[in-house]
Parts: sequence; C-alpha cells; structure tokens
Amino acid sequence: MSSHVIVIGAGIVGLATAHELSSRGHHVTVVDKEKHVAAHQTGHNSGVIHSGLYYAPGSLKATMGTAGAASMLEFARRHGVTVDRCGKLVVATHDSQLPALQELLRRGAANGVPCRRVDASEARQIEPHVECRAGAHVESTAVVDYVGVCRALADLVVESGGDLLLGHEVEEIVPSSTGVVVRTSAGVLSADHLVNCAGLHSDRIARMAGVDPQVRIVPFRGEYFELTPQATHLVRGLVYPVPDPDLPFLGVHLTRMFDGTVHAGPNAVLALAREGYTWGTVRPRDVADALRWPGTWRLGRQWWRTGVQEVARSVSRRRFLKSLQTLVPELTLSDIVPTHAGVRAQAIDRSGAMVDDFLLRRGPRQLHVLNAPSPAATAALEIARHLADELVAS
Repeated sequence: MSSHVIVIGAGIVGLATAHELSSRGHHVTVVDKEKHVAAHQTGHNSGVIHSGLYYAPGSLKATMGTAGAASMLEFARRHGVTVDRCGKLVVATHDSQLPALQELLRRGAANGVPCRRVDASEARQIEPHVECRAGAHVESTAVVDYVGVCRALADLVVESGGDLLLGHEVEEIVPSSTGVVVRTSAGVLSADHLVNCAGLHSDRIARMAGVDPQVRIVPFRGEYFELTPQATHLVRGLVYPVPDPDLPFLGVHLTRMFDGTVHAGPNAVLALAREGYTWGTVRPRDVADALRWPGTWRLGRQWWRTGVQEVARSVSRRRFLKSLQTLVPELTLSDIVPTHAGVRAQAIDRSGAMVDDFLLRRGPRQLHVLNAPSPAATAALEIARHLADELVAS
C-alpha cells in the first residue's frame, strides 16, 4: 500500500532509502537541516566502493557490502556519475601481519569477493613503489563521486513526486498509533511512517521520537593529507595496510581519487563536536553527551594507548608521514599537504564496545538507522532495500 514517509537525513543512506521507497509507490519527504545534500559523512569520505573483503561472513556488512559493490558501480555508470575501477592492494608490511592477511583473504573468498594473495614481487608489479611481505589484490575495488551519487538520487526522488526539504532542522517528533508528526524549523509535517537516517545525530532523533537507541553516537574525526602533484605517481590505485582486527577502522591508507588526486589517511581521533572537523570546533553539548555515556569511559579505559597514538599522529605531520612510509617508503614531508577531514558517527554501547555492524531500531511506525559505518556508502542501495522491506513489515 502507498503511504507517506518522512526520511530524516539527506546523506547517501537517506537519499537511497527515499529513492527506493519512491520506486515502490510511496510519497517521500526528505528532511535535512543542511542546505545541500551529502553535507557530512557522505561528502567527506574517501569515495571508495568497498568490495566486501573485510567483513565477517554472514554479517549485514558482508551481505550488503558485497552486493552494494556491484549495485553502486552499476548505478553510477547508469546515471553518469564519475567512477573508476582502479583496484586495491592490502599489504602486510611485516611477518606478524601475515595471519591477519590470510584471514582477510578467507573472508573475501567466503563473501564472494574476487581477491587473491600476491607475493612481494607481484605486489610491486601492481604498485611499484610499495614495500611489503605479501598482499591481497582486489581488482574489483573502485572509487566514485559519492556526492554526485547523492545528487542523482535526489533528482530521482523529486522526479518521482517526492519532496526534498533542505535547511529544515527537526525540532520535535510526536508519534501516534496512526502516524508521526515532525515539527521542523520551517514548519510542521505529518506522515504515516518515519525513517531516521540522520547519521551523526541519529541517536538524538531516536530519543526525540520516544525510542531508546541503547547506544550513543560518539564522533571520531578522520584527518587526511593529500599528495602533491609531483608525488601522485607513487600510487597507482588504492594501497591499504592490514587493519587491526579489534578496531572498526581500516588504518591510514593511500587512495587515488576519481579526479586523479591521491589522499592519505585517515587517522581516528575523538572529535569535540559531532560536526567537529577541526580541533578548534568544540561544542559543549556534544562533549557532555559523550562524557555522560558510560560506554565512552569504558572505551577510553580499554583503548587509551591507541587514542594517545592517534592524537600524536594528528598533531605531528612527521608521525603521519611515518605511517604512510610503512606503505610507500619514498614519501617525504614535502610530498604531503593537509586537506579535508571527515567525522564518523560511531555507535558505542554501554559496555564500551564499538558497534561493528549496521544497527537498526524500531519504534511505532518508525525505523532508526543507528549505526551505518563503512561500507554504508558502498551498500547504500542495499541498505535502502532492506529498510523498505522492514517498513512494510512494521
């Protein structure tokens, strides 16, 4: 049956969901407090269409990420969005990482990812300036203009009769047995259903709607450098380290973007604001929100050494360079210049665990996406199908 659905959030997950719902005959209204689409996580990521190599077989990340790698590539090509299938090399730089590399290859095979192990010599044929013990080569990995994807999705929503209300901040949500009323800074909306894809503010939107999210969004800033034009020849495609299996971050890596530039990073430091793209951006409410959550303190007790190392790398270009030199030893300080940063909305539970998979909570006629980390952009079209199915079942 056709219904009216309000989608909060004009990032890639929100817009993909709106497009999917529109294609199924629903009238959709997308609401976002920013004045343009993809203003936060989507517009600040590395642009990678991940292949599904990293994720535990059977997890939502694995099933949606692997399917999303194909559907996102096809969507971009069909709608004229810039995309480049450049391939990825994940490298073990010392012997202690070889077991983790083998686990990545096992996961990749289980998830149906076309990947293969390469020795040091073959790795240098793929990336001549990389040094490693061995690597995993994934030819299917691509980079894409995710902001362009969002613009295409927004156009499709509007063309199908939907509404895109930018610059409308949600101030109050009143659920009922028959629908939901949303008061925004620009007026009042009513609908049959609500889907919360608010990213960095998703837990607050859930609480506003009367749903206990059972997690708290804690923002982590990822800071990037960019290789100078004289140094871009040192990287042909994507070069990643073997990640720490205990952390949901992929480590500092090198990414040749769709425009030919090469980005280096990100690190991961606790941000002092949910939209804290610099150290100078501090919002007391956001800091207090994180400090009041018991999981934040438990996370800090477990990972404080890693946190100190990340902060040191944040304030020292030499430390950042040293991380890059484990991948490409020829890089020098003169080869890297600071560029944009992104902020990741990481859900933390009360125990202090970083939620690793996609997390969805229900409310009366509501769906709340409370954790959508990488590969959410890759998997956005698959997440949208899942949410549309869940909405019908709710």
